[in-house]
Amino acid sequence: MSREEICNLIRVFFTEEFEIPAEKLVPEANLFTDLALDSIDALDMVGMLEARLDIEVREEDLKTIRTVRDVVDYICRKVEERGKA
Repeated sequence: MSREEICNLIRVFFTEEFEIPAEKLVPEANLFTDLALDSIDALDMVGMLEARLDIEVREEDLKTIRTVRDVVDYICRKVEERGKA
């Protein structure tokens, strides 16, 4: 899965699931302060990522994810790691 495909997946998920306008989904947008997600939303996001991409998001990793870019970077790393396994 390419970085562009991952960005598109995130964009579609946030616009459909959380009704966030696509123009707000810039890389530096903070998930909590700019996009108004809460902890339940973060868990929903993790569930989607794990199910759609067959990855495991560890709790300690989740604590480091704050922006849209962080989400994309994290998924890219996990997909790459899975490919090497």
